[in-house]
Parts: sequence; C-alpha cells; structure tokens
Amino acid sequence: MTADGRELTWREMVRPEDAGAVRRIVSSTGFFSPEEIEIAVELVEERLARGDGSGYHFIFAERGSRPVGYACFGPIPATRFSWDLYWIAVDESDRGGGIGRLLLERSERIIARMGGRRIYAETSGRAQYEPTRAFYRACGYAEEAVLAEFYAPGDAKHFFVKEI
Repeated sequence: MTADGRELTWREMVRPEDAGAVRRIVSSTGFFSPEEIEIAVELVEERLARGDGSGYHFIFAERGSRPVGYACFGPIPATRFSWDLYWIAVDESDRGGGIGRLLLERSERIIARMGGRRIYAETSGRAQYEPTRAFYRACGYAEEAVLAEFYAPGDAKHFFVKEI
C-alpha cells in the first residue's frame, strides 16, 4: 500500500507489454533523453529474449493491471556481491506516494535473496536530479564518488552505494 492508501500489486516476471509500459513510465518523468528511453526499453527486450542470462532483473509496481513504476537491476560482471540499480522510475502521475521507496526496498530484498551485498546507483549531477540524489541519501545510500563532466559539460556522474 502506498502513502495515499491505494493498493499496489508486485510482479517480477517480465511480459512483452512491459516494453511499452517502461517507455510510458520513463517518458512521463521528463528526466530522460530519447536515447535513454530507448536504453530502458532495450533492457526489457533483452530480458525477454535471454531470460536470466540477460543479467537484468525487474520488479513492477501495478495498480490493477497497469504498471505505475518499476526497477531494473543486475549483478555487476566480474564481482562477487555487487549489483547495479540500472533504473528506478515511477509514472509522473503516481509520484510522491512512496512507490519509489517501496520499489527500492523490494529490489534490495530481491538482490539480497540472490546473494548481493552492495548495490550501486548512479545519477546525473544536474540540478534537476537533486531530488533523485536526496532520495538515495534518504534511503540509506552513501555518495561514494563524483565524476565531473561525465555526461556533458557541467553534468557530473554521482555514484551511490548501499550495503545490504
């Protein structure tokens, strides 16, 4: 249940229609470029094509049968216990109700169940992303590194990590 008292259901299995749902969710945020949106969709398609062998795992938050948020994560190759949080996004019309935090908590539990001990998340240094950086801090993630000018002039890459 979310902060607004509305029920959610949870799903880890990826379905073909999730490519469109991910496109809709990520696009609705206004944060991502067309190229980034395509990458988010490609990860769904890769999971559908290769299953567990893709290295991408998903969790979807749904109201009824409509996905309103999702997270994508996977083990970092050549590491023992480290996982990447690739995407976490909530449809703009459903933001502010605690869905992002619930998605993150459920992702952490899945990762722990699969043997993960450290989760890495990265995000942009642009001012637009300050709420995202604050979200990670509020969820117990420590900022480990900042790479200046990573994405573009004036746009650093911020790395966060959490031990689970």
